[in-house]
Amino acid sequence: MLPPPAGLWEEPVQFVLASASPARLATLRGAGVAPLVRVSDVDEDAVLARLLAEQPAAGPGVQVQALADAKAADVLARLRAGAGANHDGADVTSSDTERHPTPAKGLDLAAPTIVVGCDSMLEIDGKVVGKPADAREARERLRALSGGSGVLHTGHSVRFCPTGLTGPAPKEGGAPLREAGGTSATTVHFATLTEAEIEAYVDSGEPLHVAGAFTIDGLGGPFVTGIEGDHHGVVGISLPLLRLLLLEVGVGWPALWKSSRQPEESL
Repeated sequence: MLPPPAGLWEEPVQFVLASASPARLATLRGAGVAPLVRVSDVDEDAVLARLLAEQPAAGPGVQVQALADAKAADVLARLRAGAGANHDGADVTSSDTERHPTPAKGLDLAAPTIVVGCDSMLEIDGKVVGKPADAREARERLRALSGGSGVLHTGHSVRFCPTGLTGPAPKEGGAPLREAGGTSATTVHFATLTEAEIEAYVDSGEPLHVAGAFTIDGLGGPFVTGIEGDHHGVVGISLPLLRLLLLEVGVGWPALWKSSRQPEESL
């Protein structure tokens, strides 16, 4: 990581989470941060296809970082264009954005703004997997994890706009954009699951919506016997790593607490 710029930013900043993940949002809120939520419209398959065409041997850390970068960049570009959407809750979709092509309530275009994108993948026996495509694949994934372990890789991408979202973009002569990125890797150990447990867990629907087909902070918690690494990384956003990335762009974590004194909104 690069050393932080001279002098840390200590004033309140607007924090935008480029993710629909309830677990990431809850983790940030639990740490005293109240982000605005804006989901990207990135085609993840296309991003990975381009990456693997250029780097066929790209590992899971490189893949999740590419996705996190793409999501943060996409959301920042949309916010700069004033294409945020006003929502009552944290569930946001690209179709909602198309229906509401106006700046979101609660978004201050002139405020110093941080955008954070994340993406997670599970590595099992050297094979990288994301969200299961269907119930059958979820069952296979859980059987593979049963009694074994996997490594959860999470990419983090930070974009900091010290002068806000208005005005020309950096490439057009605007104020410099500060960027940083990094990945976390946490080994997760699983209990030996019975077929009844696997069926019941898949029937709950939870495994179909998360990387690796399990959660540690939800219904899948009883099946995780231990971890090696940052437990926040398993949820999908490593708070210790995020703190270091913010320092790299010159922002101290307490600035997020100051910002969180404002009412929470979702974009």
